[in-house]
Amino acid sequence: MAMEASEIERLILEGIPDAKVTIEDLRGDGDHYAAYVISDSFVGMSRVQQHQLVYKALRGRMGNELHALALHTGTPEKAREL
Repeated sequence: MAMEASEIERLILEGIPDAKVTIEDLRGDGDHYAAYVISDSFVGMSRVQQHQLVYKALRGRMGNELHALALHTGTPEKAREL
């Protein structure tokens, strides 16, 4: 069973309350998403640590209800540089 984009966003926001989250359905099939997550919580973390924090927020749904998720994470400072 596929996850809704709103459910992915809700879970991430519950786990990382200060995050700004944008979810994009990459294929329109409800199975392949991109998540853009910007948070002050990521300051001082490596990209791997940032992704681990997002996966933790998803509470084990990655690989189950959520088939594919392309993660793009960063701090507000880094986001302004883009």
